[in-house]
Amino acid sequence: MNFYESLGFLVFGSRLRRLSESFLADVNSVYKHHKIKFDASWFPVFYILSEKQAVSIKDISDELNISHSAVSQLVTNLQSKGLIKISTAKDDGRKKVLTFTSKGNQLLQQVKPIWQALQDSMEELINENKDSKKVLQAVAGVERGLQTASLFNRIEGKLKIPARLRHSGGEN
Repeated sequence: MNFYESLGFLVFGSRLRRLSESFLADVNSVYKHHKIKFDASWFPVFYILSEKQAVSIKDISDELNISHSAVSQLVTNLQSKGLIKISTAKDDGRKKVLTFTSKGNQLLQQVKPIWQALQDSMEELINENKDSKKVLQAVAGVERGLQTASLFNRIEGKLKIPARLRHSGGEN
């Protein structure tokens, strides 16, 4: 049994991060190998735009369940690379709408075969082990559980530290 397996849930976050970093590094290596200037971190915005053609930052933020500011940073980066443009919605002058530029559309056509190969490869990987087939359901279950109560609140509820001994944010 390796270190990570032996510690179980104590290193759950570390294992997920390690898996994520490995996954993203490999995907980015595929883009680089095929001389495609695309970063895996752009995928969510690119995918949503590929499905909807025009979408607001708020809609992306809501769909991805991440902050408006996180989406804005990514959008600013993509805009600076000339991949997306921001315009005002015709029906609401306060609403900003994202669309692909011609350069963004060209890049989208280059990455779509990679996305399909990624999907096929992940399905192949998952099918190599019967337990792996449950991974997406398990992750979704953990995500739902954390929406009900954060890990912070769950840990705090288990601690038996008297209030007078708890760290107040002042001196140690």
